[in-house]
Amino acid sequence: MQRGDLPLVVDFHVHMLVKEVFAASTNKTVFTGFGESPAGAPRPGVQQLMGRMFDPKAELEDMDERGVDISVVSASTVLQGTSWADPATDLELCRRCNDQAADWMEQFPDRFVGSFVLPLQDVPLALTELERAVKTLKLKVGNISSSYNGIYMGDPLFHLFWEAINELDVPVWIHPEGVRDPWFQRYALWNSAGQSIEETKCMTSLVYEGVMTRFPDLKVVVAHGGGYFPHYMGRMDRNTLNRPDTVRNTGGRTPSAFLRSFYYDTCVYDPQVLKVLLERVGADRLVLGSDYPVGEKDPVGWLREAGVSGADLAMIAGGNAARILGLPARARRAA
Repeated sequence: MQRGDLPLVVDFHVHMLVKEVFAASTNKTVFTGFGESPAGAPRPGVQQLMGRMFDPKAELEDMDERGVDISVVSASTVLQGTSWADPATDLELCRRCNDQAADWMEQFPDRFVGSFVLPLQDVPLALTELERAVKTLKLKVGNISSSYNGIYMGDPLFHLFWEAINELDVPVWIHPEGVRDPWFQRYALWNSAGQSIEETKCMTSLVYEGVMTRFPDLKVVVAHGGGYFPHYMGRMDRNTLNRPDTVRNTGGRTPSAFLRSFYYDTCVYDPQVLKVLLERVGADRLVLGSDYPVGEKDPVGWLREAGVSGADLAMIAGGNAARILGLPARARRAA
């Protein structure tokens, strides 16, 4: 663990599980291909890691070991996504997740920032839970998938949601619920290439459908460094020269003009990818993300090894997250 003298470390990519929701969702999500041995049984190491996601005290132990002050804790929608259910059941399962996130935050207010999930297959229903999550439960971040029932988050279907998020001034964290396309199930590609493609499709949707133009003050944090989106702007911008009609919802702005409209977590696993991302969007648009419990065991150390230092390191490790979330810029707990 290489925390050093950083004033604050915030991990924006931390998963939790809810027993009842996980039980209801088993065999209905992409978990069917996650962490299995060749015989199909879950690997013991994966089982042990998953067990820690049910227990806030276990997560706190791991935070202390990794030098993390605050975790933005999010229901693991890959393992217990609920959009397979009918809207009423989806709402009930989302409420259980949100109640648990609020409970963790109430128990350990200096250590956890709670996020909420929504039944966005039914937008009016989702808006009622959004109000409860933010105003009653005091949860601070929306935990949103890239798409629901094949419709990506920029689609006009979701504009009422974005209006509400903009009005409430709530940050949104985008993490794909899963990839159901059968092609991606071979070789666990749903988890490697698939999620990065989902993030790219979601961000493209938000740009081209005009969401990021209409609501320029949105705080949208994208998991896994935004997938492939930040790394292929040349061809996307070129397309606007050939087809200027494609940017009719952006005021004529090219896709690359929106790179800094988003925030990106650092969960990319490749120092070279992080360096390119840092160069493209700037240190002030990156937040630390470990993908707990399956990702980086020393997330700050990994940033240092990737060459991040000084003011950039302080911003990425915690300063930017504190600004997005409205938190104190220095840890309040004893070192």
